[in-house]
Amino acid sequence: MRDSGTSRARLESLGAGRFRVSGVLDASTAREVLEQSEARFEQFKELDIDLGGVGESDSAGLALLIEWLRLARQGQKSLRFANVPAQIEALARISEVEDLIGGAEKGEKKEKKDDQEEKAGKKSG
Repeated sequence: MRDSGTSRARLESLGAGRFRVSGVLDASTAREVLEQSEARFEQFKELDIDLGGVGESDSAGLALLIEWLRLARQGQKSLRFANVPAQIEALARISEVEDLIGGAEKGEKKEKKDDQEEKAGKKSG
């Protein structure tokens, strides 16, 4: 059984649109983190969310990240995730949504690939 002190997820503001999530991100905590984020994210057009402090997660954690992406798109905000936990990455991979939540390194590789494909298309067109 988990200690309730370590299982509680927290959303901490680091300033200038940067946030850190820590604790256990699961069905019992994801809704609370979402509710905390709604007001805190409102004022920023660019959001960076560090998930390095997340000790455990389940599908609710993945659902939270996808909901944040939906809200960011709806509000015309940019959103980047850093240090996505392996559990969330694995769930995203089997759910075929890993491109949505991929870490910065994966995102940069995808952007470079897209840029290369776009340049190749322009050269041949």
